[in-house]
Amino acid sequence: MKLDQVHSSESRSAVGDGSKSAYARERKVVPGGSMRAASWFQPNPPYAARGEGCWVIDIDGRRLLDCANNFFSLIHGHAYAPVLDAVRGAMTKGTAFGMPTESEILLAEALAARNPRMEQTRFCNSGTEAVLAAIKGARGLTGRHRIAKFEGCYHGAYDWVEVSLDPTPANWDDKNGNPASVRCNAGTPDTVLRDVVVLPYDDPQRCADILRREGATLAAVIVDPHASRAGTVPMSRETASVIQEACRRDGIILIADEVISFRLSYEGASPLFGLEPDLITTAKIIGGGLPIGAVSGRTNLMAVFDHSAGKPKVSMGGTFSANPLSMAAGLTSLEHYSRPVVDRLNSLGDLLRAKIGKGFADAGVAATVTGMGSLFRVHIGPDKVTGYRSAFPTSEAGKLIRRIQLAMLDENVLLTPNCSGALSSPMTEVEVSSIADKLVRVVKRELGDHPGATT
Repeated sequence: MKLDQVHSSESRSAVGDGSKSAYARERKVVPGGSMRAASWFQPNPPYAARGEGCWVIDIDGRRLLDCANNFFSLIHGHAYAPVLDAVRGAMTKGTAFGMPTESEILLAEALAARNPRMEQTRFCNSGTEAVLAAIKGARGLTGRHRIAKFEGCYHGAYDWVEVSLDPTPANWDDKNGNPASVRCNAGTPDTVLRDVVVLPYDDPQRCADILRREGATLAAVIVDPHASRAGTVPMSRETASVIQEACRRDGIILIADEVISFRLSYEGASPLFGLEPDLITTAKIIGGGLPIGAVSGRTNLMAVFDHSAGKPKVSMGGTFSANPLSMAAGLTSLEHYSRPVVDRLNSLGDLLRAKIGKGFADAGVAATVTGMGSLFRVHIGPDKVTGYRSAFPTSEAGKLIRRIQLAMLDENVLLTPNCSGALSSPMTEVEVSSIADKLVRVVKRELGDHPGATT
């Protein structure tokens, strides 16, 4: 279907009757009426029926250009034929075994071939599990238990890495003006807060000072150098250098969380920032649309999980870890995410951000777009976004972001609730131009109604 054949949203509402009915049913049997808070928005999101390439069709029959991509996991879009063929082939042989299979060797070899720091890999079932295992591994390697993470960065649903995930200006500083360890979930023990050192994403000097003071107590520093929750902005080379130096100086395990950012280059994100992580966590695109997670690293470090001679220092395993369906889908996904495909998709991302940025400038609207590679995010306000705090929206700007996301849904474009998105390999300049044109038009209209809104 061509873009000009998509029905205009002028006479349509953002969410159809079928989705409204499904939501009413789900509220009766699921807390909040949705399995994931991250994908929920008021009054309720549309319900998917099927996907085709870069399009998702909801149960009301609307075709939406999908920039959410199941939160950036579908690098080749929906129902990608090579992945479907690979999964069908694997499924006919059995879906899971209480034995290893050759498929796990093939995917681990594929990761090792992309990045020499990923010599060995252990698979699990999600990015959360991968991060959990990496932190436990770091503790086993160092004999320490405290960790450091960056303010506002998401690393999965694990108590320690959820500390200071969503602090506000009212609580984000401690008494010395450094980022505070702030409870995210009710019931998180105070001991967890004391075990987590919080770092500023965009202040290398303060980051260096904190690590110099706390470094000898840390088992790990975990970092996503292009953190989506911290503004979807690249970490500065200065901050990356500070982290690397501190880890080498104090014997800290450096964990690179590339669950999202692994897509940024053929080798992953870390080489783009001069980082040499000890452990790398991946998920999303390495699973081809199926559940997956992985911890990778050099052989001597991954030995912390080695059970072949008896009880390992750190146990890591699961009933469905390295199941042959996820292995087959992931291997095919990576094989088709070749260097030329990575370069083409990143070029499309550059084009998209340039078009949006120029459109905002020409329209004279106080908005910016951030991101790199095939990732992007829209922010309200004229100021440069450098990290979590500068990306933190005022109440009015937050409302505008929600209005923009719904307005883009009216334009048949699906963004995440914070107006971020990702490109997938089926997209071309046609889709990129459509996204940019619609986004500029929507932001101009919404900010025209709220001229005083700032970030």
